[in-house]
Amino acid sequence: MTSTPILFTQTSIGKLALKNRLAVAPMTRISASAEGLATDDMARYYARFARGGYGLLITEGVYPDVRHSQGYLYQPGIGNDAQARAWRKVIEGVHAEGAKIFVQLMHAGALSQGSHWSTETIGPSAVQPVGKQMSFYRGEGAYPIAREITPDEITQLIQDFADAAARAKDVGFDGIEIHGANGYILDQFLTAYSNQREDRYGGATENRVRLLVEVSQAVRHAVGPEFPVGIRISQGKVNDFVHKWANGVDDASVIFGHLGKAGLDYIHVTEYDATQPAFGTGPTLVELAKRYAGLPIIANGQLEEPAKAAALLATGAVDVIALGKGALADRDWPQKVLRNEPLAEFDYALLQPLAHIKPSET
Repeated sequence: MTSTPILFTQTSIGKLALKNRLAVAPMTRISASAEGLATDDMARYYARFARGGYGLLITEGVYPDVRHSQGYLYQPGIGNDAQARAWRKVIEGVHAEGAKIFVQLMHAGALSQGSHWSTETIGPSAVQPVGKQMSFYRGEGAYPIAREITPDEITQLIQDFADAAARAKDVGFDGIEIHGANGYILDQFLTAYSNQREDRYGGATENRVRLLVEVSQAVRHAVGPEFPVGIRISQGKVNDFVHKWANGVDDASVIFGHLGKAGLDYIHVTEYDATQPAFGTGPTLVELAKRYAGLPIIANGQLEEPAKAAALLATGAVDVIALGKGALADRDWPQKVLRNEPLAEFDYALLQPLAHIKPSET
């Protein structure tokens, strides 16, 4: 038997029971149809993780509307009924293997580099994003300068998240994760250099976190009080890996404090290494999230080593461990750890962004 039994204890998120504390982290894939429909490849991909023993799967970022939210060509959506129905085969496959699955709702905003639905990008301000588009996802060169989103469009964006969450519940997802991390639109509002607004959504940290709170509240209202809802938060971004919140712990207290009162069931914190101090010295970001939000915490970041993951859980600051590279490297990670079997080594070739399963892995 495993020497890290805490990984396999039962837990819950909101009213939803999980068979263990191991989740597959959201990882952007581009294997949907051009119109954003989930495919059979995707169904096999997610079912394989469930068969490997993970208690919870969090989908890749799924765009919530058919306006401006899509980030990458062939990214899946849930912005209309056809897109929502296409997820049923994915959900049924995961449930058949004994796992739960949450959809991650992601609006790319100014970082959109390919859309079936729009030729322009929008963001909190007309600011060119730092960094370059990712060739990995068919992007090239600098990001375009986004058009500043209007107040009416902000209202519509909030409603789009809520409508997408309702569709997700209707087709059988077990919960909702709002993507507030990694440089996408909610994080763009949270970040001072990309948010230069002078209205109620700009300026002080309390204002810049407002849209994250309002989206969380709207999603909660759309799905009701019993359905699991969480949000993913990070400092680093896909276009700015080393970004840190300017006011350190003070920002963390404001951000997590406000989110802790927004009707959420959990916060998913992702860092390069979840066990390292958030700001050079002192507490980790997961510790700060637990301290100021008082909610269950999912941790992601360099936790592929079972003993390291178990030790973090044992601190009480974290409730669930989410694996990205570790899950890709070994879809049987939970079962192998349970049996004390060696784990597969991570190969960076596995980071190719397609949801394909080799015949030998089925």
